[in-house]
Amino acid sequence: MNSTTNDSTISDTLQPHIIYFLSSGFGLIAVIISMMIVIIVIYSKPRLHTVRHLLICNTCIASIIYCIVQTINYIVLVFLPWITSDVACRWRGYFSYMSISAVIYSYLVQAISRLFFSVFARKYPWITKFKAHYILILTHWIVVIVIPLPSVITKDIYFRPDDLCWVPRQHLIHVVYTMLAYYLIPIFAIVYIYIYIYKRLKKAKKDAAFISNITNDKRDLEVLRNIVTLLGIYIAGALPSLLYIMSAISFLYAAGIVTITLLVMIEKTCTILLDRELRQVVKSIISSKNQIMPFENSVTRQKDQEPVVRFQRTY
Repeated sequence: MNSTTNDSTISDTLQPHIIYFLSSGFGLIAVIISMMIVIIVIYSKPRLHTVRHLLICNTCIASIIYCIVQTINYIVLVFLPWITSDVACRWRGYFSYMSISAVIYSYLVQAISRLFFSVFARKYPWITKFKAHYILILTHWIVVIVIPLPSVITKDIYFRPDDLCWVPRQHLIHVVYTMLAYYLIPIFAIVYIYIYIYKRLKKAKKDAAFISNITNDKRDLEVLRNIVTLLGIYIAGALPSLLYIMSAISFLYAAGIVTITLLVMIEKTCTILLDRELRQVVKSIISSKNQIMPFENSVTRQKDQEPVVRFQRTY
């Protein structure tokens, strides 16, 4: 999550290139982890071929796009300073805001999916199927492509030397729009869904008609807690940027550039740790590799003890 800027801020810091290098490094690690998650889900069938893991992969793809877009922005800023076109800057800003909103709205999609499973599944069973979620994912990407269009339609974003292509703080209406459309609306929607499902679970404990569904509701609540936890980690990277908006301290803006990709990397790691099935698959992959050496060592010891006996390995 990044803030908007007013004057040149990164250039005021002591080592701006180090800031971009650190942010790009954390982003690269986040991309690697995200790609690993997607590959594991694809090849771990049918265990991880679920709607939940489909949506996790969607979030991973959004994170990959975000990290790549940010890295490209740093490369242009540091290594291609002669690109001074306002139009090009607006498009860089557009893709930056699009990738940011893609990540946050992907968590909203996960929360909506939990709402489908826990509330509407009995009445509308088709909304829990893969087809319905493919439509949900398609809608997600249409939304995140459309909502940042003011970045290129207006002229609020323009080229500023040694500065990223964000909406300057003096364009108050556009700044408020970015905060509402890209951040606050999806965040509040996720929190509302979380509270709604939580209240439903409490009601289910008292209502005998829902006793048989308590286990499923607890599972839905556990998954939704994971969604909120991961989203919270992602949004925590915005704190320096939010403080910068209020204080205009350039150090906070520079810190926000690093913390966002750092916490994206942490969030991807926590995705593996919090998801039970994904964590078990990763453990099984690691343990299967670690079991190769003990097997070979046992065979070697057995050969040393009985040199006359010939063993034939079968495959």
